[in-house]
Amino acid sequence: MKYFFNYFLLFLIFISTDILARPISYPDGWTVMQRNNFMRHSLHVHYSPSINYSLGYRSEYWRSKQWQFHGLQINYLMNRINTPLSQANFYLKNAVGIASRMNHKIENKFEPNLFSGISIDWEDRRYYTSYENRINYNKSIDIFFSQKARIGLAPYIGRYGDLHTWIMLEIEHLPQTKNNLFITPMLRMFKGDYLLEAGLNINKELMFDFIKRF
Repeated sequence: MKYFFNYFLLFLIFISTDILARPISYPDGWTVMQRNNFMRHSLHVHYSPSINYSLGYRSEYWRSKQWQFHGLQINYLMNRINTPLSQANFYLKNAVGIASRMNHKIENKFEPNLFSGISIDWEDRRYYTSYENRINYNKSIDIFFSQKARIGLAPYIGRYGDLHTWIMLEIEHLPQTKNNLFITPMLRMFKGDYLLEAGLNINKELMFDFIKRF
């Protein structure tokens, strides 16, 4: 069953016109973003009324402290710079919702939760760079700052409609954790409305992302 699921996802990648892993879709577009790594599992489903912003539901499960977030996320495109050969984007991301921790050994908690951050990316057909950060706040469950940067290289230049591949290196920094720097070599593939990312960090922990745009 595990191998069937993996092959099914690869089949999805090969069947369709170009996705970008960005927090806003085309007008009237829907996006499903599912992410898994050693720290958290997350699901983000959003709708883009225009090219300037998106609204959607976000859920997260943080593994080490065993808490969840459920709420509304708003992404806003602050600026976009297009040239004939490249594009740069600057986004603001905000979310509000409920943080909860359910554990029979300790008191169950439900608290309001907010987070805010920025996301910047630049790419042409050969190179990719990005940076994002996040400040998360609730009363007592988990208060933190995180930041993440990526660099990427396309080993070949595909045409429109081809399978596109990127070799990437991700560096994530969480100052409040004991081992606060995580380095993950990864592979990104996208074709049409599907995107898949997979990698293994230096601690041999797996990350896996899947995005579908409608």
